[in-house]
Amino acid sequence: MEKKNIDWSNLGFAYHETDKRYVSNFKGGEWDNGVLTSDDKVVISECAGVLQYSQSCFEGLKAYTTEDGRIVVFRPDLNAERMMDSAKRLEMPVFPKERFVDAIEQVVKANAAYVPPYGSGATLYIRPYMFASSPVIGVKPAEEYQFRVFTTPVGPYFKGGAKPITIKVSEFDRAAPNGTGHIKAGLNYAMSLHAIVTAHAQGYDENMYLDPATRTKVEETGGANFIFVTKDGKVVTPKSSSILPSITRRSLMMVAKEYLGLEVEHREVLFDEVKDFAECGLCGTAAVISPVGKIVNNGKEICFPSGMDEMGPITKKLYETLTGIQMGHIEDKFGWVHEVKCD
Repeated sequence: MEKKNIDWSNLGFAYHETDKRYVSNFKGGEWDNGVLTSDDKVVISECAGVLQYSQSCFEGLKAYTTEDGRIVVFRPDLNAERMMDSAKRLEMPVFPKERFVDAIEQVVKANAAYVPPYGSGATLYIRPYMFASSPVIGVKPAEEYQFRVFTTPVGPYFKGGAKPITIKVSEFDRAAPNGTGHIKAGLNYAMSLHAIVTAHAQGYDENMYLDPATRTKVEETGGANFIFVTKDGKVVTPKSSSILPSITRRSLMMVAKEYLGLEVEHREVLFDEVKDFAECGLCGTAAVISPVGKIVNNGKEICFPSGMDEMGPITKKLYETLTGIQMGHIEDKFGWVHEVKCD
């Protein structure tokens, strides 16, 4: 299969239209069979539920070319389960797990020419999403929905390697107690836009959100979970009912324990503890791990011993091990890597 004529080494992290996308409609209480289509346009009523009341959720994952030339995706079953949880919380119909994984396979196979070659640093980003498509004027769930999956080739999140970033403790709250912070609802991300634009205008790369109830505990950023390393090499991640359960974070915790033999803790993390950690990073699909060198809270700086020049040693081992599993040159002990057969 011949690859598209794309300068893979100079791809940015932006949208590029590919040949096919998957579409399935929910009507009359059931999902139709779904189709692949070349049409990238979505046509809905001006009164569609997604436009009036933001009834939507989404996921994000990637397809890679491994060292031995296979095309794979990473743990798509967990994305399926997380979207099911999001749909239930938003009073949307659940798209079945098996069909979700099958839709991912169909779209990746149909766009295999856009999966970047091994060693390029680029990947095929996959965006499954669901929204209310029928008209709704009263505040209530819609009756019809659409599930779609599109793909776009993207370059590495950090060109030239991941350099530690500087973040600020946000004066805004990302989520409410007993709210929707634990699901991947589109509106959660819209509500974080003002906070991230404000942070960028002040010269920071990202926000650290604290728990909305007491503002004493670490939660997450607008689009990634935190991971900390103690001075004695323990890996710690914050636990909260309003944090999105990151698939990357869960995978890194297992890598730390099962591959690197490190002690791991998933627990509440007080902000007052942060100054005592040796390393800090943000973890998610886009970058896997973004190292954090400095956190600023009302003008007071917390500088991690790992510094501002490169990833800390344990963060780096976690990154290299997880990406090694994804790319096929480290053994996949847990069956995380899902091959898409394109012949």
